[in-house]
Amino acid sequence: MENQYITLEQWRTLITVVDTGGYAQAAEVLHKSQSSVTYAVQKIESLLGVKAFEIQGRKAILTPTGQFLYRRAKTLLEESSALERAARRLSAGWEAEIRIAAEMIFPTWLLLGCLEKLGHESPQTRIELVESVLEGTTEALLTGKVDLAIANRVPPGFLGAQLMRLRFIPVASPGHPLHALGREVTMEDLHAHRHLVIRESGSRRDTRVASLEAPQRWTVSHIATSIEAVKMGFGFAWFSEEKILNELRDGTLKPLPMENGGERFTDLYLVFADVDSAGPGTRRLAEIIREAVETECMRYQDL
Repeated sequence: MENQYITLEQWRTLITVVDTGGYAQAAEVLHKSQSSVTYAVQKIESLLGVKAFEIQGRKAILTPTGQFLYRRAKTLLEESSALERAARRLSAGWEAEIRIAAEMIFPTWLLLGCLEKLGHESPQTRIELVESVLEGTTEALLTGKVDLAIANRVPPGFLGAQLMRLRFIPVASPGHPLHALGREVTMEDLHAHRHLVIRESGSRRDTRVASLEAPQRWTVSHIATSIEAVKMGFGFAWFSEEKILNELRDGTLKPLPMENGGERFTDLYLVFADVDSAGPGTRRLAEIIREAVETECMRYQDL
C-alpha cells in the first residue's frame, strides 16, 4: 500500500476550522464545501489514528491531542510561508548572505539598529559583521571578504560616499594625574603617561602614528577593552564621543582640558566592494545605513 501523507492544505483546513469556530464557517472562509472540509479533518484523524475533535452538544471541541496538532500545524504553516517568502526574495535576486565590515569607531548601537531593520525586511538573509580597524577595513574590501564597508577612506578603484564625521576627544578617568594638573594639558604632559591604542585589524599593522603622543602605550585589539582600561585609570586615550556617551554622562570618563582645544575629526565612508554587482539586499542595507546616519545627525543638530 502506498504511503499517504498529510498535505499543507489539510493542515490549513484544520486550523481554519478551529479559528472560525466550526466546519460551516471554515468552508465559507476557504470557499469549499462543508463536506470537503469535514473530509480533510477526518483524513488527518485517520492517517494519524487520533481524534482531533469531540462533539459536545452542537459544537466540535478540540481534544488535548487536537490542541497539540493545532499548535504544531500553525508552526508548520508559518515556517512554510516563511520559506516561500525567502524563496521569492532569492528568486528576485536577494542575497542569502551579506557581509559587511565596519570600523569599530562607528556607533555600534546605530549599526545594530540598521541590521535589525534589514532583518525585519528579509529575515532569512544572514549577516556577517566584521568589526575592523583602519587598514583591516581596506583589506577586507581588497580581498573580497565583504560586500559593503564603513571605512575611514575609499581605497583606489572603489566607489564610496562620505557617511559621517566623528569628533574625537582625549579622555582619562577623573582620578588620573593628568586631571590633577590644574591647567590645560600639553603634548609634553601626554608624553609622561600611558596611551591606550587600538591595534589595526589588517595583516599590515602600524600603530606608531596613532601613539605619537606617548612613548608608553598599551595596544589592545578592541575598543571596549581600551575604554575599560582608561576607566580603571591605566592611561589616556582618544575616543569618538558617540562611543563613550554613557561614560561621559556618568562621569567614569572625563575629557582632558587640552591646550588649543584638542579635537580630532575622522570621516567615515560607505564603500561597496563592487557596486555594479551589488545585490538588492546589499543596496538596501546601504540605504538603511545612510538614512539612519542622516536621521541621527539631524537629531544632534536639533539638540
